[in-house]
Formats: sequence, structure tokens, C-alpha cells
Amino acid sequence: MATAEMDTPRRHLTLADANRDITRPIAKPQGRYWILLLTTMAGIGLGAGAWFYQIAVGLGVAGITHPVMWGVYITTFVFWVGIAHSGTLISAILYLFRSGWRTTINRSAEAMTIFAVMTAGLFPLIHLGRVWYFYYLMPYPSQRQIWPDFRSPLVMDVFAVTTYLTISALFWYVGLIPDLAVLRDKVKGVRYKIYGALSLGWQGTVREWRHYRRLYLYMAGIATPLVLSVHSVVSWDFALSIVPGWHSTIFAPYFVAGAIYSGVAMVMTLMIPLRWAFRLEDYVTEDHFENMSKLLLLTGTIVGFAYATEFFIAWYSADPIEIESFKWRATGAYALPFWAMVFCNVVIPQTLWFRKIRRSVRALFALAIFVNIGMWYERFVIFVTSLAHEYEPGGWGIYTPSWVEIAILIGSFCWFFFWFLLFAKTLPVISIAEVKEHLAHEQHGES
Repeated sequence: MATAEMDTPRRHLTLADANRDITRPIAKPQGRYWILLLTTMAGIGLGAGAWFYQIAVGLGVAGITHPVMWGVYITTFVFWVGIAHSGTLISAILYLFRSGWRTTINRSAEAMTIFAVMTAGLFPLIHLGRVWYFYYLMPYPSQRQIWPDFRSPLVMDVFAVTTYLTISALFWYVGLIPDLAVLRDKVKGVRYKIYGALSLGWQGTVREWRHYRRLYLYMAGIATPLVLSVHSVVSWDFALSIVPGWHSTIFAPYFVAGAIYSGVAMVMTLMIPLRWAFRLEDYVTEDHFENMSKLLLLTGTIVGFAYATEFFIAWYSADPIEIESFKWRATGAYALPFWAMVFCNVVIPQTLWFRKIRRSVRALFALAIFVNIGMWYERFVIFVTSLAHEYEPGGWGIYTPSWVEIAILIGSFCWFFFWFLLFAKTLPVISIAEVKEHLAHEQHGES
């Protein structure tokens, strides 16, 4: 991957440069873009074929069996929910703290939220087996008097995720309005009408900017506590049970920290190839990656502390079942996934203490992929090891994912990247308005 030298200064940019450079991929995508798009479509075909095969043959083709009834599907569901919750949280918190370096990552982080929710929403349907009964997931009044249990965490999830998707989509769209007006003024024909309608007649007047800033600030203030509460609800799917390894008060902050951690890693996984493919080195610099690396190191340290705290709580409780559960997690049949999780999420990120690593794009891309792998393994270890090794030895069992589950897992990643590539082709991956504001401050010596 071709990148600029670490200490090479950024060329002098003008407001016209920002308009041209950031919208260039929309007008003229490179050939490598189509290669990536076709690759993701092939992966989607693989996952869809495996899902149709499962529907035709039955859920028995998946590896889930007693006692592990939550396998790859629910693991991947929670993984994508974590990715989704982090995108808007990263953007909103950094905006509230007035972090200037967010200007190049906030748009991709917010878009990542939308597409991750779209991906996560597939897995409860896939896990159902008989997908045509999906409407039972929705808490709606029924004339047949089949009422949902509103005390169930799974019903809470429907409310939580739906609310979060609504707020995140609005937050993302509001941030896009000034950029949609820029695109409107650069195109003709049908696209002019589409961008014109979506930009809501934006003209960039002082009055419009004043109301825009106020609305964006309010939505950032609403989104931040909402994300914290919503992902806490997801953690209660497990913490409200009495399964060993799940019944813990640490799960809410543990899941929130893990969500931010995996989200920062996914933003880096997306932005580094886009930076290279769309030639955005002047806008997404090594300084931005260094700041993201520091955030990754902070949240990774919190996650590592949570791992240690789980084992301490098990020991301090003096509950033999809890102690045995955590011992088996580290030394039993799933020891390899456990130590892979620790290595990817705790050991490898410690290299970020070194400035040379924090400013090496190649090293950060590899590290971000390792963190994504480790965070998926984290969910796998939490769910599978606890279910496979509960109270009664006669009920213990081993779960092995089938090729159908693996194919659907691969398809989910391709589905996510496919939508993100379409987004990169139709909308700016970097906020033009915020970049231009930052450049204006630089030109007037205010930053």
C-alpha cells in the first residue's frame, strides 16, 4: 500500500481542493473500486447460498446443538451490534469534546453504524431457522392474544436497536446536508434532482448554519447517552441470566468499552484502504491515525482490565461453579479461542505505546484486523464457553461451527463492505464542510 512518508508535510490545501479531492471518487471511481465491489458481491453470494441451503434443509446443518444453542449466529449478531454502537458514539463524543481530528473519520464512523445495524439485523432472522416467523420478534399487540414478554431482554433489544438506528440515521443525515448541497452544485440531470431534494434547499446562509450547528450539537448530546444505554441493554441479554460467566454486574461497562474498541479498529480498517484507493493522504494524515491509535490503546487497556476483573470476581466470589467455569475457559476445549482473544485484544495493541507503530499505516492496518478478529473471538468465548460448561457435568458439550455458519459469517462481512463501498461511491466519505472549516481556521491562523 503506497503511503506518504511519515514526516512529509501536507501540501497547502485550499477550499476548492477540498471540494475537488473529496468528491473525485464519486465522479470517477478507480478500477480497483470495481474489483473490491465484485469481490464483496461474490462473498454475499456465498453467504446467501449457504442461508438458502439452511432454509431448505433445516437448521440442523448449523453446528448449534444442546447445550450450545447460541453459536456463530448470535456471536456475530452481538459483534455487529458492537460495531454499530461505536460509530455514532465515536463521532458524537469527539464532537462534544471539539476534537478537530474527528473531521476525517466522523462520516465513515457514522455510515459504519448504519451498515453494521443492517448486518446485525440479519442474524436473529438467520438464527430463527424458519425465517418466515420473524414477526414474532416484534412486540406488537395480537388479536390471537399472543403477547410478547416485555420483561425479556430480547424484546428490550428490539426497542433499543430500533431507537438507536433511528437516532444514528438522523445524526448521519444531518451531518450530510451541507455536503449534499456541494454535490448538488457539481452534477446535472437526475442526480441533481436527487441531491437537491436530499439537501433540503441548503444555501449556506448564516441563519442556516446557526440552526444546523445547534441541531447537530443537540443530536450529538442525545446520541451519546443513548448509545451507552442501548449497548448496556444488549449486555443484559446475558447478565440477567444465571449462566456461569454471564451473571455479572461488570457486563454493561465491559460491553460498552468493547464496542468502542472494536469500532475504532473497524474505522481504521475502512479508512486505511479508502485513503489509499481514493488518494486522500492529504486529508487523512498520520496525525489522524496516531490519535485513533491512542484511543484504541485506551479502550484496549480497559478491555484487558475487564478480562482480568472477570477472573478476579470469579475467584473472589468463592463460588466453585464460577471458578471452574473460568478455569475451563482458559484451559479447556476452547482454550485456543480464549488465548487468541487475549493475544489479539490485549498483547498486540501494547505495541501502540511506540510512536513509530502509531504512525505506520501498514502496521495499523494489520493491528486493526487483529483487533477485529479478537473482538469476534471475545463474543464467541463469552457465549460458547459459558453455555458448553454450565452446572451439571452431564449437560456439558462441545460446539463446532459448520461450513454453513462460516459461509454466512464471511457473507456478513462482504455484505457490510458492499454497502460501505456503495456509500463511498455516492456520498463523501469525509465531511467536506468540516474539512473546509478546519482549513479556513488554518488560513486565518486560528488553529
